[in-house]
Amino acid sequence: MSAQVTIPARVLVGSALAYFIFNSINAIRNRPNLKHSPRPASLTPGQIEIIKATIPVLEEHGYTISSVFYQTLLAEHPELNEVFNTANQASGHQARALAGALYAYALHIDDLAALGPAVELICNKHASLYISPGDYEIVGEYLLRAMKDVLGSAFTKDIHDAWETAYGALANVLISREAALYKENSGWTTWRNFIVIRKNIESSEITSFYLKPTDNEPLPIFRPGQYISVKVDIPRLKYLQPRQYSLSDKPQSDFYRISVKKETGAGSTSGLENPLGYVSSVLHDETKEGDVIQVSHPRGDFFLSSEQSTHPLVLLSAGVGITPMMSILNTIVASSIDRKVHFIHGSRTTKARAFQDHVEALSKKHRNIQVTLFTVQLSDEDTKGITHHHSGRVNLEKLSPDADLYLDNKYTEYYVCGPEGFMSDTSAALRARSVTSDRIKLELFGTGGVPQ
Repeated sequence: MSAQVTIPARVLVGSALAYFIFNSINAIRNRPNLKHSPRPASLTPGQIEIIKATIPVLEEHGYTISSVFYQTLLAEHPELNEVFNTANQASGHQARALAGALYAYALHIDDLAALGPAVELICNKHASLYISPGDYEIVGEYLLRAMKDVLGSAFTKDIHDAWETAYGALANVLISREAALYKENSGWTTWRNFIVIRKNIESSEITSFYLKPTDNEPLPIFRPGQYISVKVDIPRLKYLQPRQYSLSDKPQSDFYRISVKKETGAGSTSGLENPLGYVSSVLHDETKEGDVIQVSHPRGDFFLSSEQSTHPLVLLSAGVGITPMMSILNTIVASSIDRKVHFIHGSRTTKARAFQDHVEALSKKHRNIQVTLFTVQLSDEDTKGITHHHSGRVNLEKLSPDADLYLDNKYTEYYVCGPEGFMSDTSAALRARSVTSDRIKLELFGTGGVPQ
């Protein structure tokens, strides 16, 4: 790792530390006989300097520290092998993520305000998993122990105390924000049983699941663009596994809809299946109408800023990133507000694209809705102007600045969701066209953070 961080600290901490904390917490939250100590006080100027002084050590030994963290935990609690992601352990992804987080956090320890967006991202994900304050103590305990095991006598009491306080300071920020989120739950305080009332194939890759609570109580109205966590049994792993999915329809009082892409395992490592495919495969291949799954309260910091505003919107998505855009689009149509919306989507193939008939029907019925479709791999069945408008990936160069991107209106908002590279490139292209960052909304929960 170079001495200079090429990705902003809030991105590294927002991805790596979020990944580390919520995976670690979920793995060890049920460990018995834990004694929780009082939360450490804020960092002193001296402790900040100590943390900074450890940066070269973390650069050299960070991966070893994070590896020992997981190795020690799993050696003492082998039952947790069924909880941690086996593929990510085998590939070293979790260890690298934690090492990057420790390095970035130390490098920017005196500028924690810069982590604001990352904190919101992390806290919403934690709240969707019902993380509790006591869970943070467990993670800190194993982290400090790993540092001591690797660094030995170099890990002095002063360094221990500084890192304990640094970790506690970040934990306090997260706990405070999560407490505020939990207060918004209106009594929905744990996983809730939902029945799959309908399963609908949307494309060659995406299937929608209509979910109704088994208690028949009214559902809270979420903000268009948000997600829920679902938890299903994974027979091959022999435990329940949570996964976040965007809600793909406008808010309803009696059901939620998610639209799930089946991951094929193309990213497998060392012969192991792609971990992203565990939940989606069970949902696609094994979950039937009438089955029950567990669902969390809707969360997420990516949502339509205002349902009543009239300034234009540009919804840019690729692949399964279409799902939160469907929620936003359907909400705007239902509001009957005459607001210009350009729905722009890129798909690998026409058959892989979900909801094409629906969005095109909306554009024909509502003069304020515009649709542009990009397709990367064209077949003999594809016809320009019918199945797609442009070939290739989404490219803003092929769109009119004013007629398509509404750049002539300084209040236009741009919502972007898709693979990490797509979001990074699209965000950069919009900024190059003088769109201010506050008008570019990126859905980051699935990536952990995208450079801006």
